[in-house]
Amino acid sequence: MIWDNNEDIRVVECANKTRDIQLLLNDCREERRPYVFITSTMTIKPLRRLLVPVSMLEEETYKAEISTYIARKTGAHIILLQANDYGSHARQNVNRIVTYIEKANERLKKKDQPPITYEIVMARKDSFALTQEAGERQRDFQHDLLILTASRDYGLDDILFGPPERKAIQHALVPVMLVNPREDLFSLCD
Repeated sequence: MIWDNNEDIRVVECANKTRDIQLLLNDCREERRPYVFITSTMTIKPLRRLLVPVSMLEEETYKAEISTYIARKTGAHIILLQANDYGSHARQNVNRIVTYIEKANERLKKKDQPPITYEIVMARKDSFALTQEAGERQRDFQHDLLILTASRDYGLDDILFGPPERKAIQHALVPVMLVNPREDLFSLCD
């Protein structure tokens, strides 16, 4: 896997228990690199399809670098799941990610390497329920890795009911990669 022997990506293995996952999420809050959660109930397969939900939040664009990096290294296809919002922020974020992918494809073409393939799928739900939809539609997308942005700050609902990424990890059939949304904490070496 892309994260095996890769110091740029932290691997977090745990049981599929709410308390264990939450404690590890808390431990990763200041992590500078992307981190992959693997629970005892997940199936690990070669990476052929990456699911990247994209909401209205500006930090969603940080997923462009990591998803492009993984797709380039593995040949995986990227599925951008665009939130079905009234406004244009989710669409703009998808466009920014596509621009990043296309620039990477230009560099790959100059090196005679295969391009990164991707598609944009319109979600049924809005930005607030996008992570939930990604979890519910796992069988539809047949993805091998889910890439999410970790919650920037835990609000009252996250404290009471748990952050959306914890729920996604608990219900995921495949590994879940989290990207820390704070710009000063994000880094990925190539």
